Amino acid sequence: MSFELSFRELETQIMRNEPLARHTTWKIGGPADYLITPKTKSGLIEVIQTLTNLRIPWMVFGKGSNLLVTDKGYRGAIIKLHEALDYAHFEGNIIRAGAAFSLIKLAVLAGKHGLSGFEFAGGIPGTVGGAVYMNAGANGSDISRIFQSAEVILDSGDVRTMFADELQFAYRHSSLQKQRTAVITEASFQLVAQDSDTIKRRLTQNKETRLKTQPLPFDCAGSVFRNPPNGYAAKLIEEAGLKGKRFGEAEVSSKHANFIINTGQASAADVLALISHIQEQVSSQFHIQLVPEIIVVGEK
Repeated sequence: MSFELSFRELETQIMRNEPLARHTTWKIGGPADYLITPKTKSGLIEVIQTLTNLRIPWMVFGKGSNLLVTDKGYRGAIIKLHEALDYAHFEGNIIRAGAAFSLIKLAVLAGKHGLSGFEFAGGIPGTVGGAVYMNAGANGSDISRIFQSAEVILDSGDVRTMFADELQFAYRHSSLQKQRTAVITEASFQLVAQDSDTIKRRLTQNKETRLKTQPLPFDCAGSVFRNPPNGYAAKLIEEAGLKGKRFGEAEVSSKHANFIINTGQASAADVLALISHIQEQVSSQFHIQLVPEIIVVGEK
């Protein structure tokens, strides 16, 4: 691809042929033609409008969790959210948070403000924007239960507010997944006042459970598969005898079977082969088709 992008220098940083392994929690992925980091909301709008007008494929990265980038990388532009969208404001029981704000940090801050409802998210390694996009959840709850509204930039550059009924939340789903060219810039959540010590204890309990059950020291992307109806993907994978199964340097965690860890220099091909093998084995043994929760992006 050969073209020049001309944005206001002070508002946008552009990197060419940037390895996306540097920007994902799996530490896997080939280069993007362009990695673009708008430093302001107006810069973000300008980038979206320009890429759309030039018909250049693009998508947004937050912290790069829940993503597997292929070894060939992404042909187009990755827009990385800047610290300009890394904020949180508390107004009574309402939290307004920028799309780049850490979900874990937000859960802790909400607790310090005596606001309950975000405890489930205390261990989800993503951003507010990604959490709304995926309807992220854990510990028996998810974003939809506290979500109020989101500010979204459309590919035309128009900014609009979207409410829960428009996002059509379901298990690990929102309507935004059908239109990847809409970017969340801010979300509002309604929480419930509660004693901060009680919230802190709940967060601590969730953290202790994560430390016991998840392979946190290793590079990974969280749960690989969605839980099937009335069941758990991790239990099926474990019962299929797949804990510790490896393809290259990608391995099914011996601590949590729904995590695939990068033990060193795993490739996307390693991970995809392991995902396929897991699906085949679970289908063969239990007649259940596991559906990936992770998003695969890039050139095949």
